[in-house]
Amino acid sequence: MTEANTAEYKKERRINRLITIGLIIAGSLINFLLFKLVNSLGLPLYLDNVGSILASVLGGYIPGIFAGFLTNIINCFTDPTSIYYGILTVLIAAAAAYFEHKKWLDIRKPHMVLLFILILTLIGGGLGTLLPWMLDGLYFDSESIGAALVDAGISNLTLAQLLGNLIMDALDKTITVVLVLAVKALIPAKIREKLQFDGSMQAPLDAQSMNEAMNAQCRRISVRTKIMSVLITALLLLGTVATAISFVLFTNVATDQQKKLVKGVANVAALNIDGDMVDEYIEHSYDVPGYTETEHLLYNLMSSDDDIRYIYVYKIMEDGCHVVFDLDTETLEADEPGDILPIDSAALPYEAQLKAGEEIEPIISDDDFGWLITVYQPIYDSSGNTAAYAAADVTMTNIGGHQRNFITGMIALYLLFFVVIFAVVLWVVEYHIVLPLNSMSMVANKFAYNSDDAQLNANVEKMEALRIHTGDEIENLYNAVLKTAGDSVAQVEAIRQKNETISKMQNALILVLADIVESRDKNTGDHVRKTAAYTRVIMKKMKELGYYPEELTDRFIENVGNSAPMHDIGKIKVSDVILNKPGRLTDEEFLLMQAHTTYGREIIDEVIDLVPESDYLHEAKNLAYYHHEKWNGNGYPEGIEGENIPLSARIMAVADVFDALVSKRSYKEPFSFEQAQNIIREGAGSHFDPLVADAFLKAEDEAKKIAEHFGDYSTNYVKDDHVDDSGKMR
Repeated sequence: MTEANTAEYKKERRINRLITIGLIIAGSLINFLLFKLVNSLGLPLYLDNVGSILASVLGGYIPGIFAGFLTNIINCFTDPTSIYYGILTVLIAAAAAYFEHKKWLDIRKPHMVLLFILILTLIGGGLGTLLPWMLDGLYFDSESIGAALVDAGISNLTLAQLLGNLIMDALDKTITVVLVLAVKALIPAKIREKLQFDGSMQAPLDAQSMNEAMNAQCRRISVRTKIMSVLITALLLLGTVATAISFVLFTNVATDQQKKLVKGVANVAALNIDGDMVDEYIEHSYDVPGYTETEHLLYNLMSSDDDIRYIYVYKIMEDGCHVVFDLDTETLEADEPGDILPIDSAALPYEAQLKAGEEIEPIISDDDFGWLITVYQPIYDSSGNTAAYAAADVTMTNIGGHQRNFITGMIALYLLFFVVIFAVVLWVVEYHIVLPLNSMSMVANKFAYNSDDAQLNANVEKMEALRIHTGDEIENLYNAVLKTAGDSVAQVEAIRQKNETISKMQNALILVLADIVESRDKNTGDHVRKTAAYTRVIMKKMKELGYYPEELTDRFIENVGNSAPMHDIGKIKVSDVILNKPGRLTDEEFLLMQAHTTYGREIIDEVIDLVPESDYLHEAKNLAYYHHEKWNGNGYPEGIEGENIPLSARIMAVADVFDALVSKRSYKEPFSFEQAQNIIREGAGSHFDPLVADAFLKAEDEAKKIAEHFGDYSTNYVKDDHVDDSGKMR
């Protein structure tokens, strides 16, 4: 990639990031401004999700989720509790991104648009009703649709309010979706494409490649699944532990506040009671000057806070609690001064200390009187002795409500940050890890299954074109893979050139060896070249015609073509007397001539022992040993028939006979090309494989070019093993 291309690419990435930031800011501002507008107009709508849904539709998950998140951050400046509703905005944005990704938000798919509106309604109206109810309790508006439903016969206030909010939210979300679809329709497709958030850290891929890279199959578990599983587990554990700790701390703080309240109440009560007058108060109560005033003060003290349930003054003696003061409440009538009561069950563990006039810790109880925290504050006389106890009970019930509100708020905040963190980490995992790794794998796999030089170079270019720039270990890996791929291609090219050189040397040696063999019978050596050329012509035509497709592979054709000159190598062991005899061979001499097939196999077997992995040698052995076999089984040396004869030998049989027919011999003139073809045609099905013969006959033009190219250069004195002295086929 050139420096100019690199600079242009980096510029595109910066522009895309700026567009994404702009979408986030614009989406959150649209949410905020539309909400303020409908609120100022007094409309029963919210329209506070238009911007975040639009950001999701135009930009994707990240812009939409962050636009919703930023909206609630902005609202926090005027309403701190709005942060708790951030999870609703984020979920709505995520749903919008998903529907747009599936291409469901289309006016041509009204059923999917209606489903989308329903989902948004359940999130905004359903969860949007349950969340504030859990936070602050159910707020029932007498002028709402919920109130109208109550008037219509729905007695359950919670259900009526929920249904009413769902109806209102359905209207709100319908208008929201209509606005979003209208804006989407007004923006040209090319511009919408540029607005899409592209978080990849490499060159863009086409849709098919992107889908393959994102959904590549793994042997067991993908990196994405592993990382996201660890993330979810960590977030759940962290959230659970943090919530539990926060809940305990909150409960302790709330309990401490109630303890401070009840201690303060008990202290104030104790300070306003004269310890020296306790016995007088018990015996004469209202007749004692100041008793009524003190009781009135205690009533005022009890009414100073709704959490104060009871205030009473007891003198605790061996026979029980002697009532000094007791106050009436809405649910409990006061005991009379002088009454003797048993010690409260919650205070029994401290009975000895109370009778001794000692201070005790606040007591938390949950019995018939409710969930209370009680403090017994000693009232001292002028001698410093405990004359009585001023006791106060403060309810703990409200702490339960506060705990519920606190847990609900914590869960809402946790889910908000969970979704935001999940979306960010998923983006990082997919575009910084999964996509680069799978893209490299897709290209690298093509190296493993392709040996074509042009394709290998093209694959290196594809690898380079990925332009991965994650700036971390993955980029280092990419650079290493790219370098290795380039080096490997260069090495493959060097090996290919060496193999070509070796192959040329090998073929040259084969021809030299064949020439040496043929020179013993005073032949020029053209026979081995011509038969090799004819075999290639036959195999090419057979492949075109679709004959023997499983056997006739490119490798087979190459091996047979290269080893064809060795088909008569066994003649090197045949006596010169027989090879160069000018007259007819006797039957015994002809048998010795036939032995060249066996000699050929033995020679090549020795070579195979030295070079066991050479495929072409195995075909050379088949050619040398079986090329005189006939289709009808009347050949030699084995007398086998049909497809039991190796295909290479059946091909050589046609090539060898044809060359013998058209070549001039000392005992015959060459047959014409047409005569030789007729002889091959007549021998199809008896001497020759009919398919091989058919392919040769259909390759007439190519065969004629070979015959004309070599011509008849010399007289052959050999006793031909295909044509006898009269010129007829043996």
